[in-house]
Amino acid sequence: MKVGLILPMGDELEPGVPQRWPDIKALAVAAEASGLDSVWVYDHLLSDPDQPAESPWEAWTILTALAGATSRVRLGALVLCAAFRDPGVLARMADTFQEISGDRLVLGLGCGWHRPEFDAFGLAFDERIDRFAEQLDIVADMLRDGRSTSDGRYYRTASAPVRAREGRVAPELLVAARRPRMMRLTAAHADAWNIAWYGVPGPAYREAAADLAAACASVGRDLATLRTTVGFRIAVSGSAAEQTRVVQGGAEAVAAAIAAWEAEGVDELVCWPEPNNLSGLELLVDGLERHRAAASGA
Repeated sequence: MKVGLILPMGDELEPGVPQRWPDIKALAVAAEASGLDSVWVYDHLLSDPDQPAESPWEAWTILTALAGATSRVRLGALVLCAAFRDPGVLARMADTFQEISGDRLVLGLGCGWHRPEFDAFGLAFDERIDRFAEQLDIVADMLRDGRSTSDGRYYRTASAPVRAREGRVAPELLVAARRPRMMRLTAAHADAWNIAWYGVPGPAYREAAADLAAACASVGRDLATLRTTVGFRIAVSGSAAEQTRVVQGGAEAVAAAIAAWEAEGVDELVCWPEPNNLSGLELLVDGLERHRAAASGA
């Protein structure tokens, strides 16, 4: 099972003080040096409309900078809101990112949920899943087939291409989903599925996994061909104000939780530690090393 780290995209160090790029970069570089498999960004334009200092950095810009700051880890979005960028342009961006990064992109997409940011930036919030279905079609066609022609209700393309070149590799397409229609879109189009955020596996996760299996059956998709990724939360003991769905108790508790997720058949954990800094990373790596030592009998 692979394990990755989601990076702080504006989380405050103290009131009104966001994480700055040098700290984000240093954490990503440390994650790569620690042997993690991936680093991830999340995509929001706004958190609290009345607190602009709390607004996250723009996800695609940070992700692109990470391509130059790292050399091995896969670089993922958990997830990009499809409504924030024209789908054809986004496909071009993703294809260029593959060139820059050496084919390390996991292109995570979702339909968005936080209405204040849609309102603040004048983006349509209605019929988000209908819009997302068209967006997903265009992005998938361009990245996998090289072109898209689409005459949808919301988006249209006319043989829109990505750059043709020898050895072009399409990025892995990941969709975040938990409701039935999004599950069916995931089953029909995605390479990977994500659901978040959890501490240890429980009934809520297992119910969602069963819904995904049913969605795959409904579209004739072999569930085994779809990677499962889970957003995983841990906390340095005493740091988490909200205890629900957060693993606390030190490295042994983290190791036990990782083992439990592996037993569920999950392909990759994407960890959000609290605090999301070097001490949180150290806890994750310590727990992961203990898990792997126990699994190998060392």
